[in-house]
Amino acid sequence: MIDMVKRFVLPKVGRLCQNKSFQAVYRSGKSYANKYLVLYVLPNRSANRRIGFAAGKRLGTAVVRNRLKRLLREAYRHQQEKLVTGVDLVVVGRQPLVNAGIDQVVKAFLELCAKAKILVEKT
Repeated sequence: MIDMVKRFVLPKVGRLCQNKSFQAVYRSGKSYANKYLVLYVLPNRSANRRIGFAAGKRLGTAVVRNRLKRLLREAYRHQQEKLVTGVDLVVVGRQPLVNAGIDQVVKAFLELCAKAKILVEKT
């Protein structure tokens, strides 16, 4: 049971926390977009996969933006085993995300990951 819970955590080393890290991914990374999200992908030189979540002020109040980031974190948390390591990701929410549910967010996230070719290939 504990092993199953550990699999779904989002550890501190797996997060982009500093503004300069976000800016590096924005500046040098490749972007992929759909109706709900924009995904920036930048290969890094480590065995870790790091991710950051962003929701701009245009999306609404702080309460709305925090809800959107929680949705994005949850979508990533459950799908992280399907992603390759050695990349830095930034996921940015778009306006239609405000009215979206978790199922739509997960579908949009996986769609962008497939487009970016960062999903682990099944053997």
